[in-house]
Amino acid sequence: MATQSRAKTLLLTRPAPQSARFASLLAQNFGPDLRIVIAPLMAPRFLHPALPERAFAALILTSETGAEAARRISAGGQPLPIRAFCVGDQTATAAAAAGFDPISAQGDAAALIHLIRSRNQSGPLLYLHGKDIRGDVAGALDSAAIETVSARVYDQIATPLTAEAKAALSQKDPVLVPLFSPRSARLFATEAGSITPLAPLWVAALSPAVAREAAVLSPEKLEIAQHPDAAALIVALDKLLQSGQGS
Repeated sequence: MATQSRAKTLLLTRPAPQSARFASLLAQNFGPDLRIVIAPLMAPRFLHPALPERAFAALILTSETGAEAARRISAGGQPLPIRAFCVGDQTATAAAAAGFDPISAQGDAAALIHLIRSRNQSGPLLYLHGKDIRGDVAGALDSAAIETVSARVYDQIATPLTAEAKAALSQKDPVLVPLFSPRSARLFATEAGSITPLAPLWVAALSPAVAREAAVLSPEKLEIAQHPDAAALIVALDKLLQSGQGS
């Protein structure tokens, strides 16, 4: 049965800094009528691995957390290359703020691999990443004769939904849920799956892979971003809101 009201509550489950920034973008696009609940399902834990003492030509960063890990490593006295190949613009912005010279692939792991190969970049490259990796960046570059060393420099620790988030998900009105990664979708599905009754969910997924993980919750509405970035996800959220008007 179709819901008779427009979704006005939006739940953000990204780590706190990213959620706060995205909430600011949402406020600019949708105004004050949208109630935003921030309930991170992951929090970073930075690691301190022993990195090889080599003259790396460039860094590879696939997340803002990776950029922050690079900043911490550099601040701790470990020399790192100044150039950083970044998966997207947000990661590049974080890398610049951390003191690196970023080059953005403006896309996903495949776009990042293509960018590095198209520049005839020589190695060795240092790929700083977390436990969960999307796309075999190091393997693809090694296969292209670009030596790439991987280092796991952080983990994302799962955290439970807050009481405020659970209350929002227990209401009868629909809840908008933007999801940015397959893992965040899995974590959300686990948390939300224990809530009964569960509010109708209107999910905006960053990619088809994210949408597949969210499908277990049978969302009432699902919109997949046309490009894996925040701007496209906001467009997907707008489509969900527009579809709810007058229904």
